[in-house]
Amino acid sequence: MQKLNLPVYEFRLRDHQNKKQIFDVIRKKFVALTPEEWVRQHLIHFFVHQLKYSPGLIAVEMPVNVNGLNQRADIVVYNRKGEPVMVVECKAPAVSVSKAVFNQAARYNMRLKVKYMVVSNGLQHFCAQLKDEEGGYSLLKQFPNLQQLLN
Repeated sequence: MQKLNLPVYEFRLRDHQNKKQIFDVIRKKFVALTPEEWVRQHLIHFFVHQLKYSPGLIAVEMPVNVNGLNQRADIVVYNRKGEPVMVVECKAPAVSVSKAVFNQAARYNMRLKVKYMVVSNGLQHFCAQLKDEEGGYSLLKQFPNLQQLLN
């Protein structure tokens, strides 16, 4: 798989029925190793190992109902009260991080009402902190640390 703009981690990989799989430490199972999943697993490991987010506060492919449509947010991070505080939209490295990708995360946020939104293709990462109910936000230079996330 492609090298990403994230630290290198050791993953549990396997071939199952002639398909590559990667072990997801959050869902505790092997899943298909797609380019998007490669990005998602790197981000999960980054959050847990570098930023010290608790794995117990991270959900993967979280169902989100948006305007009557059932969709799935790639990663949702919760605070210790069980409230969502960050939504993450992952794309394959070949997919450019565009306004449309950011808008996808914003649609999830209509329901989740998080403080932080992240979009990443593994090469480029954008993190925004929401400022108001009308959708105002500011781009951050880095991901929120654990203390910022939980406050």
